Amino acid sequence: MSTAPDTARPHLSDRAREERRLGWKLAGPAFVIMILVTFYPILQAVYTSLFKYRLTDPGKREFVFLRNYGIILTDPLWWRAFGTTAFITVVTVVVELVLGFAIALAMEKIVHGRGLLRTVVLIPYSIITVVSAFSWFYAFATDTGFVDPLLHKLSLGLFPADYDWFGGFWSSMVPICGSEIWKTTPFMSLLLLAGLTQIDSAMEEAAIVDGATWGERLRKVILPNMKSQIMVALLFRTLDAFRIFDNIFIMTAGSHDTSSLSLIAYNQTISRTEVGLGSAVSVLLFVCVVIIAVIFVKGFRVDLAGGRK
Repeated sequence: MSTAPDTARPHLSDRAREERRLGWKLAGPAFVIMILVTFYPILQAVYTSLFKYRLTDPGKREFVFLRNYGIILTDPLWWRAFGTTAFITVVTVVVELVLGFAIALAMEKIVHGRGLLRTVVLIPYSIITVVSAFSWFYAFATDTGFVDPLLHKLSLGLFPADYDWFGGFWSSMVPICGSEIWKTTPFMSLLLLAGLTQIDSAMEEAAIVDGATWGERLRKVILPNMKSQIMVALLFRTLDAFRIFDNIFIMTAGSHDTSSLSLIAYNQTISRTEVGLGSAVSVLLFVCVVIIAVIFVKGFRVDLAGGRK
């Protein structure tokens, strides 16, 4: 006689039930507040995006359903901004991953002055994004910057002394991406350093005994055991870079096709007071962020709780 598998929940002791109730009592209020703070603006943006609504004329609020989304998705400005945002995201994240990993290796291997090195590395990340963007803007400006004179001297006069970095798309990408990389590479290095410190040194020692080169140890020991940390670092930085706003707003204000999706949302909502269209842009940006997060989680196929594949 076959018996069905026991699918009943495991019996919890009185102590376990009390600990679970205590956990909900302690974390429950914070969880509810987090849900309200997170989901209310999203739901409000979705609701507002269904209306043709301008702050300068609030009395003529008209329900248009999905028309705002159609206007945005058929506008070439949206797709140019999407391409610019994707380009900045890919370039900055890839460079930050390489530089961040190199810095993490240095911080993990160095013996003397480790604390000083970590402090110096973290200085750019401690600077406010707006301040960092202004610093790079004035450094590359033709009237106040030092980059043009420096490159002019180093190139023996071949590079122009008054080159306008913000006069075109590709030249503008240099200070925009550079400021983003300079500021957020320390964040990437810290996340990767946490993964490096969790690797069992006995595994590397065994690989050395077996005659593995540094490159082989990197491919077969270090990187496979850092998969979850790399995924988290790439995910956080990709989501952050995809929402870039401050650097572009300060340096170019979106000129020469340098607008990002966040800047379009700002211009529609604040500059043009088109709250309906601006909310639709924000919702589409949120959808893009969710899709990126799902792709990363599904693509890496790692258990973040256990850190294993």
